[in-house]
Amino acid sequence: MTRTFTSIDEVKAAVGEELGPSEPLVVDQARIDAFADATGDHQWIHVDPERAAAGPYGATIAHGYLTLSLIPQFAQQLFALDFGVARINYGANKIRFPAPVPVGSALRATATVTDVADGAASCTVTVRYVVAVDGAAKPACVAETLVVVA
Repeated sequence: MTRTFTSIDEVKAAVGEELGPSEPLVVDQARIDAFADATGDHQWIHVDPERAAAGPYGATIAHGYLTLSLIPQFAQQLFALDFGVARINYGANKIRFPAPVPVGSALRATATVTDVADGAASCTVTVRYVVAVDGAAKPACVAETLVVVA
């Protein structure tokens, strides 16, 4: 269920609160191949199922940046910032990929607002996302992102 924040004060009150998890999203080979085509990263571990079957993971794995790129899809399931006139992706402070995402894996994400910094005409909201593979011991991606709300 999406949590809707209607003011910066509501976001500030939610600092430290975990939102989610999202609905599962299955990463299939078609998505991996499309990402490889979009980025030019055709490393065999991602796009050659036959070779990858004999590799370290026994199957192809999603690109780390593919996993990262799914955060906006997960985010819209987790929360909405329903105030201000614009939301601008400002960047990321830290991104890690602790575990692989084997083809066919179901991913879910949680989000935690970790900071809200007031500016003159905007605020910057820092959110920590944890993207997990169902049944895996370690997360697939942990990323701290920043969004400016003007």
